Amino acid sequence: IMAGKIVADQLEHSTAGSVDTQFVVNGSAKVWLYYQAQSLTNSLNVTSVTDTSAGVLDVSFANDFSNDDWSGHHTTGYQQPYISDQNRGAGTVKLVNRSGAETLTDAAHGHGTFHGDLA
Repeated sequence: IMAGKIVADQLEHSTAGSVDTQFVVNGSAKVWLYYQAQSLTNSLNVTSVTDTSAGVLDVSFANDFSNDDWSGHHTTGYQQPYISDQNRGAGTVKLVNRSGAETLTDAAHGHGTFHGDLA
């Protein structure tokens, strides 16, 4: 049974309607990752995650963004996570975790998604 089709740059679904394929491409995360104990557990478009120091992970993308103006988020279970602007590039991101006391600390688990135009 066919529930949908692509016609002239639109995705059509029998009950949900249609949407431009460009909307889907632009709105989809180009990179996502999940890690536990500073080690990569699952991901899309990630070649490596390096534990550079307490609370700091360097992530390398398999396919770079067209520039370093991409958008993203990083969350963990309890720390104060953020994306550092240090060494931010078209193909890399630095994820940082701080405890409530503002000290760098490893997260038990965390995840992030990143959006932008691929090169």
